[in-house]
Amino acid sequence: MDTLNAFEAAARHFEPPEPRDTPWNTPLDLAVALDPRTVRTPALDLIGSALVDVAEGRCQRLMISMSPQEGKSEACSRRFPTWMLAKYPWLRIAVVSYAHGIARRWGRRIRDDIGEHTDKLGISVDPATSAADEWKLLGHDGSVYCVGIKGALTGKPVDLLIIDDPYRDGEQADSDAWRETVEDWWTEVAIPRLGPGVACVVIQTRWRHDDLSGWLQARDDGIDWRVINIPAKADHDPNKGETDVLGRAVGEYMISARGRTREQWEQRQREVGSRAWLALFQGRPTPASGNVFQRTWFTDHAYEQPQWTEHPNGTRTALGFDEIIASWDMAFKGTDGSDYVCGQVWGRRGVEAWLLDQTHGHLDFVDTLEAVRTLAARWPQATAKYVEDKANGTAVINMLRRTVAGLIPVEPEGSKVARAAAVSPFIEAGNVHVPNVELAPWVGDLIEEAAGFPRAAHDDQVDAMTQALNRLLLNPLLIDNDVIEDDEAEQYISPY
Repeated sequence: MDTLNAFEAAARHFEPPEPRDTPWNTPLDLAVALDPRTVRTPALDLIGSALVDVAEGRCQRLMISMSPQEGKSEACSRRFPTWMLAKYPWLRIAVVSYAHGIARRWGRRIRDDIGEHTDKLGISVDPATSAADEWKLLGHDGSVYCVGIKGALTGKPVDLLIIDDPYRDGEQADSDAWRETVEDWWTEVAIPRLGPGVACVVIQTRWRHDDLSGWLQARDDGIDWRVINIPAKADHDPNKGETDVLGRAVGEYMISARGRTREQWEQRQREVGSRAWLALFQGRPTPASGNVFQRTWFTDHAYEQPQWTEHPNGTRTALGFDEIIASWDMAFKGTDGSDYVCGQVWGRRGVEAWLLDQTHGHLDFVDTLEAVRTLAARWPQATAKYVEDKANGTAVINMLRRTVAGLIPVEPEGSKVARAAAVSPFIEAGNVHVPNVELAPWVGDLIEEAAGFPRAAHDDQVDAMTQALNRLLLNPLLIDNDVIEDDEAEQYISPY
């Protein structure tokens, strides 16, 4: 389908003149001409070519993600607007960031570049309108307006909209309130400005799968985005016919604008951990990989054979474990809209933890009491039963403390995400084992919930798991229990 030329949007009011002849084919060419110290990399040249496609009408919606501090914002939010105004001095450009001050910084730099290189660029800033966040060209209709995500564009005609980093950091990207602010800004402020011929460029470091870039790609609104993601390390799968956006071999790191060596890239990967590396540096914060946990961390280390013996009376005995505990996460109420109740049995061998059993479901208070009794009867070895001391947990402890031994209230410290992040290295390192789905079909739900955490609809299984792993691996008993031998197993037959 034909699209309007980059900036025939101005034809809403008048027929624009032909683009001015300039000696720079791309914004990066301009950057080098204005500052010979400018570093060019294959990644930045790719971005520059894509920006030319925007200028010449071949792409109207462009989305770019790349590692932090590799020059993408400098290219897109500084050099690109300057290059555009030199060619199309009638363009009205808006620059948006998570905060007004950050957007204003780009406005100041564009303005100062034009003021310093007026002779080269052939344009100048009107001194009557030269505020860093809002100014016009002298003798032309071209202008730059800068605003934060919470700001408005009402009454500001826009021919080119640049959105650069709508999130300050991971905490803001995790905030439900800020995510709603960003989405509302897009639908209520940005979209009304995106008329025919108006181009939009989104540049960001990826944070979460549902950040602005992810959300826009997932929307079924008929907008066709060209998406350029440049991972720090080439991670394509040639067996699936995939190629790297920069033509690199698998495992090859990008040439860094900051001069990072392979060793420094690898050090950075170790420093930030897998979650941040996949999101910020690889641009792949997908639900399939998980925000805190990845599916493969569980599936790659799942066990296939039962770690217990089941007796005729229904009790189970697990051999060779240093300790075995139960961990419970309770619901507030037994309605369909509530969280589930989850009870798990875990064992520890040295520095490895094994999930042995689980009960899980929507339970009212009476059914919850029965579930605790049943799991305790099935696993008499799990003498310590940890119950989060909130919701129904306190009431369950009070009701059962005279009939079920070993109920221990746990006061959680920190947020759910913090508690999960604290134990995620053990899972990533292969110190945590769950049964495979053939042995325990219910484990699939646990893995799915963990992969979607903390955005999944429920987190009760994850809460029970992190509570158990915190106890077993972060705070193990100071003395080892005697390993249970076959001839000692009878003493663990349930008294229930």
